[in-house]
Amino acid sequence: MLYSLVFLSGLLSSFSLPPYNLFYINFLSYPALLWMLLLYSKDKIISFNLGWIFGFGYFISNLYWIINSLTFEDIFKPLIPFALILIPLFLGLFYGISTLAFSLLNPKKNFLSILILSTSLSLLEFTRSFILGGFPWNLIAFSFANYTEFIQILSIIGTYAFNSLAILLFLLPIILFFDYKTKIKLSILTFSFFLICMNYFWGKSNLRQYELNEKKDLGFTIKIISPKVEINRYFQNENPSEFISELIDISEPNPSNKTLFIYPEGILSSIYFEDLKKIKNLFLNNFSKKHKIILGMNIYENEKIYNSLLVLNNELNVLDKYYKNKLVPFGEYLPFEKILSNLGFKKITQGYQSFSNGNRRNIITLNNLNFIPLICYEIIYSGKINKGKNNYDFILNISEDGWFGNSIGPHQHYSHSIFRSIEEGKAVIRSTNNGISAFINPKGQVISKILTTEKGFIQVKSFKKSNKTIFSSHGNKIFFYFVSIYISLIFFFKIRGN
Repeated sequence: MLYSLVFLSGLLSSFSLPPYNLFYINFLSYPALLWMLLLYSKDKIISFNLGWIFGFGYFISNLYWIINSLTFEDIFKPLIPFALILIPLFLGLFYGISTLAFSLLNPKKNFLSILILSTSLSLLEFTRSFILGGFPWNLIAFSFANYTEFIQILSIIGTYAFNSLAILLFLLPIILFFDYKTKIKLSILTFSFFLICMNYFWGKSNLRQYELNEKKDLGFTIKIISPKVEINRYFQNENPSEFISELIDISEPNPSNKTLFIYPEGILSSIYFEDLKKIKNLFLNNFSKKHKIILGMNIYENEKIYNSLLVLNNELNVLDKYYKNKLVPFGEYLPFEKILSNLGFKKITQGYQSFSNGNRRNIITLNNLNFIPLICYEIIYSGKINKGKNNYDFILNISEDGWFGNSIGPHQHYSHSIFRSIEEGKAVIRSTNNGISAFINPKGQVISKILTTEKGFIQVKSFKKSNKTIFSSHGNKIFFYFVSIYISLIFFFKIRGN
């Protein structure tokens, strides 16, 4: 019964994430977890299990879409039950370790227990974001993805520090059940509510101030293309010229307009760039010298394969390129390839050879504007986009979200773009196939978007710049400042209690 309740609490919390964004659910689920931990804190095994099962319930309901990527080839289908269960079980371990650490500090029914649990959870969530390549997906902070005024603080403290505050906030209602005087309970909750309101009104003021910024004319048009090409067509070896013709029809190129066309990742994954040159006439006949093209393309070079972003002219000359730095394990490369390939395993994407990763992220300059390129899930890594560089105008993210299927996955992926725009103070251009394409301003406000069920394009002719953010200068150092404060407070209360 105990484990069923904690599993349901984790399951309930998953509905606070995109696309549901029912953040207030966490005011029930997180206090419920803490209360059960306090009841069984002396039993370390139960304490670990409570966190592990809570995490399992949380992740199994919001990461079920992962198995969709295993449905395209028969070789992977037997792995579906294992992936559905084992991945949430593994990610749930981070919650289990957090609650075990919580129990080791002999918590009592007081405010200190809230501080200890929020510190251990936020530290392990940060660790989850980097260990074994990292998977910072569905931090509880993303519950607030739709509440733009509330998350403007990301520009100062970043996602991980905000995540620690969110956990602290969600745990606070349990104070009502502690043996404090009513006056103390009301004082703590009133002060917390005051801080929440202050943050909201500061965010609202920040957005109003941004509205006063001067709009800059680009001098050309950016077309963000969202083609919605069904991913299973790539496995049917269709003629690539059919794909190109569809893309051209959607894009509606006008030879007299100076235009930058931005296409998603993976729309021509069945061929290499050298093969694309064989249908060069399609580009010459439909695009003019006033046009430039950005698209995701596989490149075979020096016996290596790269998932790349290419900048081309209408003659398919490469003006600039970027090789994806952060590859998806099992999706784009096979870990322990020499061993696993002998057992019949391969990467999920087409072909048997793993992709190689690039080691640089150069800023792409086009028409006097600077773009920092990100392919697919590279956008989910907070503080890892520009490595201290700030001399760019746009974050450019191309992606293929067809691997998620018709699920909540594309909504979760898209929400990271909102967080990155606020953190870095840069507009995001996002072109996806079978996902949500969008133009997002530097404050996380969505100017235009195309849903997963639609196809078409977004036109951008002007934009407003924002000031350099504190987070873009200092990155995740700020998270460790927060953790240091939490730990100092824990020691202070422990000493005072003794």
